[in-house]
Amino acid sequence: MSEQRKLRSAAWFGGNGKNAFMHRSWMKNQGLPDDLFDGRPVIGICNTWSELTPCNAHLRGLAERVKRGVYEAGGLPVEFPVMSLGESNLRPTAMLFRNLASMDVEESIRGNPIDGVILLVGCDKTTPALLMGAASCNLPTIAVSGGPMLNGNFRGQPIGSGTHVWKFYEDVKAGRMPLEDFLAAEQGQSRSAGSCMTMGTASTMASLVEALGIGLPDNASIPAVDARRGVLAHLAGRRIVELVKDDVTMSRILTRAAFENAIRVNGAIGGSTNAVLHLIAVARRIGVDLDLDDWDRLGRDVPTIVDLLPSGRYLMEDFYYAGGLRAVMRTLAEAGLLHKEAETVAGQSIGDIVKDAPNYNSEVIRPLDRPLTLQGGIAVLRGNLAPDGAVIKPSAATPKLMQHKGRAVVFENIEHYHARIDDPQLAIDASSVMVLKNCGPRGYPGMAEVGNMPLPAKLLKQGVADMVRISDARMSGTAYGTVVLHTAPEAASGGTLALVQDGDLIELDVEGRRLELHVGAEELAARRKAWVAPSLSLGGYQSLYVERVLQADQGCDFDFLVGRRDAGVPRHSH
Repeated sequence: MSEQRKLRSAAWFGGNGKNAFMHRSWMKNQGLPDDLFDGRPVIGICNTWSELTPCNAHLRGLAERVKRGVYEAGGLPVEFPVMSLGESNLRPTAMLFRNLASMDVEESIRGNPIDGVILLVGCDKTTPALLMGAASCNLPTIAVSGGPMLNGNFRGQPIGSGTHVWKFYEDVKAGRMPLEDFLAAEQGQSRSAGSCMTMGTASTMASLVEALGIGLPDNASIPAVDARRGVLAHLAGRRIVELVKDDVTMSRILTRAAFENAIRVNGAIGGSTNAVLHLIAVARRIGVDLDLDDWDRLGRDVPTIVDLLPSGRYLMEDFYYAGGLRAVMRTLAEAGLLHKEAETVAGQSIGDIVKDAPNYNSEVIRPLDRPLTLQGGIAVLRGNLAPDGAVIKPSAATPKLMQHKGRAVVFENIEHYHARIDDPQLAIDASSVMVLKNCGPRGYPGMAEVGNMPLPAKLLKQGVADMVRISDARMSGTAYGTVVLHTAPEAASGGTLALVQDGDLIELDVEGRRLELHVGAEELAARRKAWVAPSLSLGGYQSLYVERVLQADQGCDFDFLVGRRDAGVPRHSH
């Protein structure tokens, strides 16, 4: 660090005036000695610890590990809380509050004497929320994920968080699994601290943190309770002090090349469809223009080589022991599918980090000539049913349904679905296309994970395992099936999805990237004229959300949050 360059925190703690006295004096009530205010880097530890967010309930311990590293490197660590978004408990959906949490993060960083930031993340939305907020400030930053749970186990068989919930629930509906067995599996699924141990959204985002270079090597896969997760947090504490001294801001790391690497990695790991929304939102905060076409262009032909649930067989512990994300990225780099020169917070390029990465298990991390699926990336569909795009995850879909024509069975909202799906008189068969409306960003509001609609009991009992499902909703990254999501514009905004009626013919062609409603233009025009927007009785934050949220193809950020505002020192408070 140049002797002439004053750190941001010096505007609070430097000098002998009244304001400096106040800032130092009140901090000293925590027992901090004088020399901690000598101009050394102040490192904010942004913590999403919460007992209401089970995946993040162990992050207090990781924060202590970070503090050790910061002190060792000559910095002053200061831990602060922000809103914690737990996918398992928070209603109506954690996605509703992602943007709110990002505002909390951004303003907490900008308004306080912080020179660099460690983001402690874990559960699905905590990772993008903290990255979005920090990106808007553009200080030196490292993200540290909490890590996955130990592999689930039920009666001697491995089970995956989320994925087996959907599977077991359908088995109960089909009469293949007793209810008492279903309930007995609860504890076996969640055996330790940490987030989902499948390649759901939490593990996907932890992987993309590493792929983007904003996290240290092995951030993706070290189990939460493995001592090496604590080591990683400790080393991150040391490293963030160096990044501050060298003024390595987020914009140095989160470049166009970094996002292109992340998209290709997402394809290789069979990552969550939710990553599309989150990466677009983070990119646009930092100033990189990323869109749906980039996802299709860069990711569509990347084979999925990680054999993990929900697409494959194994779980995150197995992935770590096999070599983790470094082994995956080495395979991609050797095939010319990565920008090897991309910088990372570790101080090395991606290429240097992964060039000698070993693969200890070629069943878990497969070679490119023996992939799990040939096209593992997110497929972006367009057509009159999705003019602004929709997405599907081919690695989790049924191959024979990837080209399909069927008659629509329509559910106007999630309540209509629940009331109707198990009606024995419902006119539905295996060839039908299930259509769910009004579950998008504005319609739910918040775009809940309801797009992977469970199949009707009468078809499950006939042995039907999958059907084409289309909605403007999301689905859990742990889910599976031939599920078309994020249809834009959404139904509540007057998208074509709002006009679909029972019996309409719908065509899905994943190879051709098409999603078509076979209804004539005149009929659609008549339906649109008769359409009435759903009335939502909202107040408070939800009103703000509905008024200002962007559509799925733009990442569902608020229109007024897109872009960087950086972290200039605010005017004095006294």
